[in-house]
Amino acid sequence: MIGHMRRALTTVKRDLNVDDPLDDFERRSITLHDVTKVVYVAGTGPAVIVMTEMPGISPQVARFARWVQDAGFTVFMPSLFGRDGAVSQAEEGKAVLQRACVSAEFRAFGANESSPVTRWLRALATLAHGECGGPGVGAIGMCFTGNFALTMMLEPAMLAPVMCQPSIPFDAPAGMGIAPDDLATVRERLEREDLTVMGYRFQGDRFCTAQRFAAYAEALGDRFVARVLPDSAANPKTAPFFEHVVGCPHSVVTAHLVDEEGQPTIMARDEILSFFTQRLAVAG
Repeated sequence: MIGHMRRALTTVKRDLNVDDPLDDFERRSITLHDVTKVVYVAGTGPAVIVMTEMPGISPQVARFARWVQDAGFTVFMPSLFGRDGAVSQAEEGKAVLQRACVSAEFRAFGANESSPVTRWLRALATLAHGECGGPGVGAIGMCFTGNFALTMMLEPAMLAPVMCQPSIPFDAPAGMGIAPDDLATVRERLEREDLTVMGYRFQGDRFCTAQRFAAYAEALGDRFVARVLPDSAANPKTAPFFEHVVGCPHSVVTAHLVDEEGQPTIMARDEILSFFTQRLAVAG
């Protein structure tokens, strides 16, 4: 059962059916390893990297980032694909997905490879830790970026990884999307430093399968803490991309979250925020 810790989250509710201007974030261009990406930054305190789900930084993803900010963290939200702040439309979203699948930055197919973009994200964690201080950095990946938080544990500053509905590789339901050598190094570090990886999925998710979570559990042992929510907990009212393209309960803390007290998805959100708080030693 998901532990529930209520937080004084003060984010003003916005209309999730219109594009989000993201005007409360600082829009920064950050160059790492000779690659420049836009990163939206807000808040104070230790850093948490929020990696968007497909097809981009939607109003729901931005809402989650604001919750992280309210919980006492500096949010770094990199733009990895899609149109920033846009409501997730079906045709536009499919086009973004298709481009990402053939991009050299990602490994949408192939069970035993780490996505090259994780090298840039690890450097972002180093930068964020240097700017924000604290014991380390947290990160959450969702959907297409879900397993990136695990690979980012190769960076010593990373202390609090969360995988929400990790969905790639698409061609291997039990694939973990990380190179074997990287996985072995991460496992050794988790044991040595007494760290854990949190994982979330809906029971009937066709993209993040039970086989995938079983593979993570076999590879990481009790260092992988899995949370599986019933399909009935998913919000049935979603943006067109999730209704027509995804077509199943999928996005635990964004598109399919039900923003009401006592809902399993809200309890998952609060557990994630508590995980960041505990690992990054923020006074609660």
